[in-house]
Amino acid sequence: MDEAGNSVTDLKRQMLRHTLATLAYRSGKAIANAPEGFATFRTNEKTRTPVEILAHICDLLDWGHNIATGKDSGQNTKPLPWEEQVARFFSELEKFDSYLASDQPLGVPVEKLFQAPIADALTHVGQIAMLRRMAGAPMRGENYFKAEIVAGRVGDEQSTKRVEFD
Repeated sequence: MDEAGNSVTDLKRQMLRHTLATLAYRSGKAIANAPEGFATFRTNEKTRTPVEILAHICDLLDWGHNIATGKDSGQNTKPLPWEEQVARFFSELEKFDSYLASDQPLGVPVEKLFQAPIADALTHVGQIAMLRRMAGAPMRGENYFKAEIVAGRVGDEQSTKRVEFD
């Protein structure tokens, strides 16, 4: 227990929730205002498109939720149209975060949830950001240390206060 009476597990869950909020913030920036045709932009025939990557991230979040609840099941879905895939992304984040915010037990250690589905999702967000630059629609760099990221804020409504670079 810490001095406020929180268990180590509770603190770890809070950190995991903050990580999901960070994923929401960074992803939201990478997918917002995507130009026409970006969803299907492909650098070569063997790479995933942004919408395929986003579908995979959604599957990772669904899997993360499932293993958190004690079910080791996942899926590989086909991409939806871009706007629907974006909506699914935020829906999957909210479902996962809601479970972490509850008093329900975790089916696996917090560290396992971070190292597999969440860390993988963060990696893929970087791919989407890189593809935006390659597609000629880069997002502005930002000082993420100064970003207003709050555990539980995992929807598409994110803080508009930003410290972006020129």
